[in-house]
Amino acid sequence: MIPDQPLGIVELVMQSSMMAKCVLLILCFFSITSWAIMLNKYFVYKAAKNEDSKFLEVFSKNENLTQIYNFAKKLRLSPLARLFLTGYRELYLFQKMAKEDREKSGGLPLSSGERLTERDIKGINLALNKSINREVERFSKRLEFLATTGSTTPFIGLFGTVWGIMHSFRSIGIQGTASIGGVAPGIAEALIATAAGLGAAIPAVIFFNYLNNKVFVLTSSMDDFCQDFIYLAEKNFTPFQKKEAQKKTATKKETKPKVTEKKAK
Repeated sequence: MIPDQPLGIVELVMQSSMMAKCVLLILCFFSITSWAIMLNKYFVYKAAKNEDSKFLEVFSKNENLTQIYNFAKKLRLSPLARLFLTGYRELYLFQKMAKEDREKSGGLPLSSGERLTERDIKGINLALNKSINREVERFSKRLEFLATTGSTTPFIGLFGTVWGIMHSFRSIGIQGTASIGGVAPGIAEALIATAAGLGAAIPAVIFFNYLNNKVFVLTSSMDDFCQDFIYLAEKNFTPFQKKEAQKKTATKKETKPKVTEKKAK
């Protein structure tokens, strides 16, 4: 007599109870959705990091805000570029409002030598902080599903385990004997549910911590960039260059009479 071949995982699942199938279906949903989120976030973070590197290279080598703005518009995924665009728009509004105020008061229009006031800097900082919050929210979106998967699926698998053991004892009660053939199917259901729960939870927890760390690093880099942007904005809107130009003009005027006197002698 040829012994029965051992059942594979698919056969065990197909022969399991309806409750066990429902448990496995729920775990499959959590697992597939988690992997879709993990892969999507991984490639999004990778692309954002590459664009951030390109933007920082241009930002560090250029002090012309307009040229940086034109380059930043081409970067769709870079959070630092989006942060710069927010700050640049605030500077544009500041320049526009200051120009209108000067025209109403009969003064000269705003030039690049206008100094940023403390109120202007606070307004720019506020806009930048709001932009940081939006970027953090954008990159953290759907990460809570990974946390839910990591904390919930082991218990769902445990429920399937308990149900499988109950099914085994029920089979023993019906048959009246504790044979391996009567206990094995229920134990198999229990082990499959446990494995499926852990298989869904472990990758979700690992990637949740990994992606959370990426968000933390991203937040720190955006905070640092805010200070760099404020410094560059103050450098572009400062009367220092005007004063230096006035000094050079005054020096030239003082030296001209001396040259004339020497020629006259």
